[in-house]
Amino acid sequence: MSDRKFHFISGLPRSGSTLLAALLLQNPRFHTGMTSPVGALFSGMLGQFSAGSEFGPVISREQRRRLLRGLFDSFYAEQAEQDVILDTNRMWCAKLPALVDLFPDTKIIACVRNVAWVMDSIERLYRANPYEHTKLFIDEVERNTVYSRVDTLAQRNRLVGFPWAALKEAYFGEHAKALLVVDYDLLTQAPEKVLRLVYDFIGEPWFAHDFEHVEYDAPEFDQALGLSGLHRVRPKVALEARRTILPPDLFEQYSKLSFWQDGAGSAAQVIRARSKAE
Repeated sequence: MSDRKFHFISGLPRSGSTLLAALLLQNPRFHTGMTSPVGALFSGMLGQFSAGSEFGPVISREQRRRLLRGLFDSFYAEQAEQDVILDTNRMWCAKLPALVDLFPDTKIIACVRNVAWVMDSIERLYRANPYEHTKLFIDEVERNTVYSRVDTLAQRNRLVGFPWAALKEAYFGEHAKALLVVDYDLLTQAPEKVLRLVYDFIGEPWFAHDFEHVEYDAPEFDQALGLSGLHRVRPKVALEARRTILPPDLFEQYSKLSFWQDGAGSAAQVIRARSKAE
């Protein structure tokens, strides 16, 4: 079994996970990137083991552990030169008990952002692709207006609602100490300070990063989704100030969902920006 360390990047969409991965990729000891297929493969294998499967009764708990652990080693076999693998997927916060059992020293870095600004960012991308029916929405009822689009995204099984609920589960769960919550605003305002805390959290020696020349894009993936620019990272790390394009009532509604601002009841570590008016 590989001696490499496996950690995970998760959290909300449009909250810096791709930027964080692009920065960490500068370290030759690390391998990471945008959402990988490992999460889907992990869930698929669990389905084959579980109640209702004809194979479930003949696969022991230890066999299940070996098979799932082997999935990571096999998928990342080509990255044998990297000591640290950080797999990215929104679902990992919901799988924290299994990850901690498979990798006792594992850490999850969860990127977050005021949910209203997450919705604003997705809505901007939607409007920037006016001649495309993105796969984010199933039908005209869901994509009709900004209200239907935002409410659809917020459903517990959709792009924003699922990772938000998964993060909340992990944040208040029994394995929360394995979780580091990173605020997007602070990552863009003070990237070196944030990355130093990330390195401390995962127990790795510091690497000098270049915050003026960051490279990452996945145009084929974004085009297949019908949402160009979803994973494009700007070359220079900086906070982009702007006004929201959401109606005031919608922005206010989703601004109230940042549960990680209250540290009570959680053992998770949080890197957050100081409170300020949006």
